[in-house]
Amino acid sequence: MRIFLLLLSAACTALLIFLFDTTAVLPAPLGKLLSPQHGVWQNAEPTDFDYNADIQLAGLKGKTSVYFDERLVPHVFAEQDEDAYFVQGYLHAKFRLWQMEFQTHAAAGRLCEILGDKLNGNDILNKADRQFRRLGMVYAAEKAVAEVDKDAATKLSADAYTRGVNAYIQTLSDRSMPLEYKILGYRPEPWTNLKTALFLKYMSYDLASYERDFENTNAKSVFSLEDVNLLFPNTQDSLDPIIPLPFPDSIAPLALTIPATADSLYFQQKDSMEIASPKPDKDNGSNNWAVAGSKTKSGAPILCNDPHLGLNLPSLWYEMQMHTPNFNAYGATFPGAPSVIIGFNDSCAFGFTNAGRDVRDYYEIKFKDEQRSAYWFNNQWVPTEFRYEVIKIKGKPDFIDTVAYTFFGPVMYDQHYDGNRTGGKGAYAVRWKAHDAGNELKIFNNLNYAKNYADYAEAIKNLRTPGQNCLFAAKNGDIALWCQGEFPAKWKGQGDYIMPGTDSSYLWQGMIPQEQNPHQVNPERGFVSSANQLPVNPNGYPYYLGGSFPLYRGIIVNRLLNQMQQITPQDMMNMQNENYNVFAEYARPIVLKYLDVQALNAEEKSYYDMLQTWNLRNDPKENGATVFNLVWDSLEQTIFADEYAQTKLPLVWPDESTLLENLIRDSSFHFCDDVRTTQRESIADNVLTAFRKAVPALKKAATENRLAWASFKDTRVNHLTRIPALSRLHLPIGGGQHIINATKEAHGPSWKMVVHLTAETEAYGIYPGGQQGNPGSKYYDQFVDDWAAGKYYRLWMMKETEKTDKRVRWTMTFTPAA
Repeated sequence: MRIFLLLLSAACTALLIFLFDTTAVLPAPLGKLLSPQHGVWQNAEPTDFDYNADIQLAGLKGKTSVYFDERLVPHVFAEQDEDAYFVQGYLHAKFRLWQMEFQTHAAAGRLCEILGDKLNGNDILNKADRQFRRLGMVYAAEKAVAEVDKDAATKLSADAYTRGVNAYIQTLSDRSMPLEYKILGYRPEPWTNLKTALFLKYMSYDLASYERDFENTNAKSVFSLEDVNLLFPNTQDSLDPIIPLPFPDSIAPLALTIPATADSLYFQQKDSMEIASPKPDKDNGSNNWAVAGSKTKSGAPILCNDPHLGLNLPSLWYEMQMHTPNFNAYGATFPGAPSVIIGFNDSCAFGFTNAGRDVRDYYEIKFKDEQRSAYWFNNQWVPTEFRYEVIKIKGKPDFIDTVAYTFFGPVMYDQHYDGNRTGGKGAYAVRWKAHDAGNELKIFNNLNYAKNYADYAEAIKNLRTPGQNCLFAAKNGDIALWCQGEFPAKWKGQGDYIMPGTDSSYLWQGMIPQEQNPHQVNPERGFVSSANQLPVNPNGYPYYLGGSFPLYRGIIVNRLLNQMQQITPQDMMNMQNENYNVFAEYARPIVLKYLDVQALNAEEKSYYDMLQTWNLRNDPKENGATVFNLVWDSLEQTIFADEYAQTKLPLVWPDESTLLENLIRDSSFHFCDDVRTTQRESIADNVLTAFRKAVPALKKAATENRLAWASFKDTRVNHLTRIPALSRLHLPIGGGQHIINATKEAHGPSWKMVVHLTAETEAYGIYPGGQQGNPGSKYYDQFVDDWAAGKYYRLWMMKETEKTDKRVRWTMTFTPAA
């Protein structure tokens, strides 16, 4: 018996040694994770944690004081601009290092180093790292660094920021390492200016890489060109554009030549592409507006902005103030880049929404041989350039991807990387505006210093990609909005489909001159606004806009602003939280008009009553919002699913505005006919069928107590690793698609800001996260509940004379090392 117990004890000891030392259970050894001295326990931050510190660092030029308020927002007061950026880098690293580095690893195609080539069934190698390598993210970032280095101001800020990040990294020990490094079993590496450029290219990917070239090309093989234009129209009947002005007759646009083969080789050719190209969320957008003093109670302008992006923990944003003798800026910053990105200074305020233009096109390449040694272009074989992408894989040998580069750009898909298609035929190069040299740091740097409209107008000229609707308001009363970026001048339809890459006839023929970008300054209506709708009426603009442009948020924003007078900041906060569903205002009458109520049974009739009596608000407790959502989704499926079922090729569905406007315009909309049946179905047939199909889902939601809109939508803020324990789930918030409060399941207003440009600036803001990236801190998700409740915090533009103010909770003092 003693021998048995001895053997059992030895076996248990061996098992424990294995479990505590192996990485088979978790990416990092369990013993290291649970170590009392160095493990995850050390990341639990006391609620009364003391952030006071006196810090001496090499590389500082003078003294910098950082005053943290009760929300852990730093107010940085530096004697020199260079030190302000140094300390910004240090603070970003101190509170958000893992997030910064993880995002730049993703952008660079380096997640396999951390996660291995597969994780939970996800193909990290092919669907993440190789995608970003072949998109040319590092190639683009290298060009951006070269441009930053050419400008003294941006080089100074980038270099100082990088030194600040590295100064913090050098303080880290196993004990103080951020939690995620411990869980995933790796360590941070030195920060570089290339990483900053990679982060900004990652934002360009998120905001300026949505396209549907392959899917649109497939649509031509399934539908007639007439139906393609019907399903994917160039404009909308109810368009309320960002700039409601015609293109000036006095300006001569660029002369564009449509290729002679466009009709036969481009528009009419029925090719099929089995490539399913991954894309960012097409709803990455925002609201912004500025009202002039003529419409406000105070007589001072008010600027408002709420960018709609993925809801993540740690948050994309980090709130802070930066003050030097030369500038004083406050707002949302990007952990990973210097300067304030969206915010205000002592003279003006600035914000952005996504322009949504199509600046990413694909060209079919004809290679000379299997080795891709040359490609046919303008009647000759041109030698191919290659970039050898060495992808390190955790626990496995390196993978080398040889990527061909052409005159158009990198070849994303070829016989070596097939984009999840079968057969692997064809090679396609990507022409992406983000590949072109540019210095996007300069726009933010210059806006932080801007004093007036002229400074703003000069600053935004540096924004090339991603194109944005740049909003401005100043204390002198000026308001303005430019649809700004370096956009290719395209002929109608250019870039909607895969283009021939054998000659120069389908190349972009130039960039739209900056002064011809749509813009408006101090309009008579007393406001400027954008909500990602079309920038102008395309029928009067000389260039093809392309892209994806939602319609309905712009309609309700402009409707409300036109009606409002004597506006206060509280009115603007209420408007940002507005849950009225203007899409449903137009769409519900279609359902009610054509639904045969007499054909419904008692249970179906109960849901009809909910829909009919609904107040058109997507408030958290509204059942009608859920009924409408499910019924309209069912109607889309009922009308289009039969045509889409004819092919297995990747396709995109029409925008919701397309179906709605066709049903309003055409009572015999031919897509209502089910091609799989012998009879001809009407709108009424489709509405009844769709309503009945929606009822089981409504019954299930009611049984599970999820019929109320907030419960059904089930908004969450995910940790970047998607670990539920590190996320915030089941948030009680309304809103949704097409609504000013654009909160969806895991996407929505990522930073809400209202700036009242009175003599003493009055500003409010909030984001769904917290200043601290450490999940073990109370400041990790401190703002989430208030954000969900529609609350705001007063943004304190601190003066240096207020360092003894009771709002100051901690002070960090930075001085040069002796």
